[in-house]
Amino acid sequence: MFDKVTKTYGTGSNAFTAIKDVTFSIPDYPGRGEFVSILGPSGCGKSTVIRMIAGLLPQFPQTSGKVLVDGKLVTGPGPDRGMVFQDYTSFDNRTVLENVAFGLECRGVDKAERLDRARVWISKVGLSIKKDADKYPHQLSGGMRQRVAIARTLILEPRIILMDEPFGALDPPTRSRMQDNLVKLWREQSPTIFFITHSIEEAVYLGDHILLFSNSPGTVLKEIRVPPPDRPSIEMQRDPKFIDVVMGIRETIDRLETSNRAGD
Repeated sequence: MFDKVTKTYGTGSNAFTAIKDVTFSIPDYPGRGEFVSILGPSGCGKSTVIRMIAGLLPQFPQTSGKVLVDGKLVTGPGPDRGMVFQDYTSFDNRTVLENVAFGLECRGVDKAERLDRARVWISKVGLSIKKDADKYPHQLSGGMRQRVAIARTLILEPRIILMDEPFGALDPPTRSRMQDNLVKLWREQSPTIFFITHSIEEAVYLGDHILLFSNSPGTVLKEIRVPPPDRPSIEMQRDPKFIDVVMGIRETIDRLETSNRAGD
């Protein structure tokens, strides 16, 4: 939950406010997490929001307001939260198998157990244990490297997963496959996911809850509920009902932006 959260960097004439009075609350249903798409223009503070949830410097701590997870104030990073970045964050000197198992290694899990669990997750994210497990990151495509990053996060079973435009640099076919795989994993694991995107279509397909942010300094302009995905991305995006939802959000964005400009 965010309660009137503001984040300002710097002081005096160098001060810059990234987000201002951000307030929202995401329900935490037993056994079923929400999929929250965060949608907004570049530089509106979307990354600041999820890095605050993660407890990562320098976005954390907030300048004012409260950031709570499970009813408790966020005081820093924790094992209940996992992060997937836009940039490919694999360890170049480790194989796919070793990368996926890294978090378990940090937790002191026995080598045989962590490698067995890593193999399961390599398969879950759509990679081949036989062909890919012993490869190094430089031998992988961008989509494959993001699959490794997702597996490395989800293997730790965090309650909340924070994803900062993880598919932004992928080509459309790969992006569509990654979306479908992520929905499948979300349904299996039931975490709460916060997913940043610039794409209305991606936000509508993935999310059942959309936070629509304003221009900088970012604030929540509107919260939108949408039906969860019930078919592969490529099929849903041809559905007239899906197109109607996308167009409705696009019209909402245009209307809100026009209203904001009129009030400037």
